[in-house]
Amino acid sequence: MSQQLQSDSEMAKSPALRDLFIQFLIIGAVSFGGGIIAYERILLVEKRKWLSTDEFMAYLAISQTMPGLNSVNMAVLSGDHLRGALGAIIATLGLIFPGGLFVLGIGMIYASAADHPSVNLILGGIAAAATGLLAAITYKIGDSHWRHFKSLGIIVCTFALMSILKLSLPYVILIMAPISIYLYRPGKQV
Repeated sequence: MSQQLQSDSEMAKSPALRDLFIQFLIIGAVSFGGGIIAYERILLVEKRKWLSTDEFMAYLAISQTMPGLNSVNMAVLSGDHLRGALGAIIATLGLIFPGGLFVLGIGMIYASAADHPSVNLILGGIAAAATGLLAAITYKIGDSHWRHFKSLGIIVCTFALMSILKLSLPYVILIMAPISIYLYRPGKQV
């Protein structure tokens, strides 16, 4: 009986490769700018329950330390977790295929209309929308951290180092990682 329950649980966490590809293809097709991480969270944690919230946050933390796009890194990590190396490849291809086609199409249009005066206005609007989406996703993903003084302090300091002092990401990590680790070390409350 317990073996049957365990195999049912493993089946729920082990989607078919086709389903994995289609779900990440949908994410790649409907997300825009920084919205991809939120869509991945909705898919992986809330909708399909392929990952727990803690697993998602751990993979997000790892993906942020890896080179490349966080959303693609999340597809690789979650695909690997769910279906191994082939799952990582399938999830990644599903995620990047729609965006790749979109960028190719937009690039062709831009090449033919780059001198049109409204092109820069449209690009400015797209940048503003992407910024708003990124802010909304940041708020949603960090929902429990906005209530803690330590977390807010880390967020404000990181923002100041990057946006006001214009330090590059490696320097910000070198400064903030030891501070964050110290503040959140196991067994000690600061």
